[in-house]
Amino acid sequence: MAELKIGRLMMGVCQTNCYFVYEEGKREVIFIDPADNGAYIYDRLQEKGFTVAGILLTHGHFDHIWGLAELREHSGAKVYAYAGEKALCGDARLNVSAGAGRACTADVDVYGNDGDEITIAGITCRLIATPGHTEGSCCYYFPDGGFLISGDTLFAESVGRTDLPTGDMGALVRSVKEKLFVLPDETRVYPGHGEATEIGYEKKYNPFCG
Repeated sequence: MAELKIGRLMMGVCQTNCYFVYEEGKREVIFIDPADNGAYIYDRLQEKGFTVAGILLTHGHFDHIWGLAELREHSGAKVYAYAGEKALCGDARLNVSAGAGRACTADVDVYGNDGDEITIAGITCRLIATPGHTEGSCCYYFPDGGFLISGDTLFAESVGRTDLPTGDMGALVRSVKEKLFVLPDETRVYPGHGEATEIGYEKKYNPFCG
């Protein structure tokens, strides 16, 4: 199998990390969390010779979905999210977009369940439900690449905030310890904000999950 690669665009008022995963030498990408300006994202990928085969959401907060509608329209790609996030994806108050001055909802084609394997353009990832940052937050583990897209669940030496609708710090810490810290220590973690880290490092040094 061709080597899995990952690219990053930083978008929007919250400097959200948007990732695209692809096989080396191939054109189709899986795009994760289109934070803003979906047309710009689409054009940038086109310039690099990429096409969007599918879109994954780690959760439904405004700063992860503001670019979704445009990217979906331009690419025609299906949108995937965790079934536990249906309410937040469909409610501009719960996803905080209304309060942020630009109300929107996320139009999701496929709601998956914890542990589901999702294969798009020959690339397979596993949906890991990680409630806490929001009730329906999830992460995506790419075993063939040895990396995890963690959204706003796990950051370098930190975790996501839980003071917004459906947030729960106890649930978040349990999610990290029980669902993420069981992955191989060398698993590379790509969070929704900030720089990448590794599971083994976070097990030792994350002050929220010690």
